[in-house]
Amino acid sequence: MPRRIPRRKIALTARTADRHDLYQRSVQDAEAEGRFVARTFERIAGRKAVSLREDFCGTALFCAQWVAKRPRTAVGLDLDREVLAWGTEHNVAPLGERAASIQLLRQDVRAPCRGRFDVTVALNFSYFVFRTRDDLRGYFEGVRRSMAPDGIFVLDAYGGYQSWRPQTERRKLVGFTYVWEQASIDPIDHSVVNHIHFEFTNGSRLKRAFSYEWRLWTLPEIRELLAEAGFSRSTVYWEDHDANGDGTNTYRPRAHARQEPAWVVYIVAER
Repeated sequence: MPRRIPRRKIALTARTADRHDLYQRSVQDAEAEGRFVARTFERIAGRKAVSLREDFCGTALFCAQWVAKRPRTAVGLDLDREVLAWGTEHNVAPLGERAASIQLLRQDVRAPCRGRFDVTVALNFSYFVFRTRDDLRGYFEGVRRSMAPDGIFVLDAYGGYQSWRPQTERRKLVGFTYVWEQASIDPIDHSVVNHIHFEFTNGSRLKRAFSYEWRLWTLPEIRELLAEAGFSRSTVYWEDHDANGDGTNTYRPRAHARQEPAWVVYIVAER
C-alpha cells in the first residue's frame, strides 16, 4: 500500500479566514460560560435549568453548547440574517438530532418572545447597544416578562480605568492575532466606539472585522435599572485571582472589589 501523505493545513490569511470562526475562537468560551450559568441557576433555584433564551445570539454558539449533551432547549434572538444563517450551518446543523432543540428567531430582543425561560443571557456586552436609561430599562422589563418564576438573567459587563481611554490590545492565538481597539470614548455621554481586527502570520489583516458603537454602562447603573425593571435582586460575580494576580476563570459573588486596570464580570438578576 502506498504511504498516505497527510494534507497540509491551509495557513490562515485575511483571504482564507472566516471572521465568525475567528470571533468564536478568540472571544467566546461557551462551554465555560454554560457551566457557570447552569451551576448558578441550580444554586439559586434548587433545580437544573432546562430552557435557555440567548439574546443577541449571533452565531448561536452558546445555544448549541447548551443543548449539545443534555436534554435542554434553547431559543436564540438576533436581527442579523447573515450571522444567523452562518450559525445554523456551522453550529446548529452539526448537532444532528439535537439541532431540533434550538429555535433561532430573527427579531428584536425587545419584541415579545413566547415561552418562559429558566435562563436568559445577554453576553459579550451586546446590550450596551442601548444608549439611554429608558431603552435599557425597557429591554430589561421585556426579559423579565419572559422568565420562569424562578428564572435568572445573566449579563456580562466590562470596566476598569483602562476602559476609559483609547488603546489597542493584542493577543496571539493559534494562526492569528486578535486585536481589540478602543477607538474613542466620550466622557460626557459614555458613548464608545470599539473595533476587532485580526492579523495573520503572512502580514495580512482583517481590519474592522467587527465594530461596535455602545454606551459604556457602569455596574451601579445596570443594577439600578434591573431593580427599576422589577428584578428582585442582582448580584455581581467577580473573578478570583491566583498568587500572581492572574484571573482563574472562577467567578464568585462580591459586594465590593478593588479597582483593577481592566475587568469583566457577570451580573445575575433574579426575577
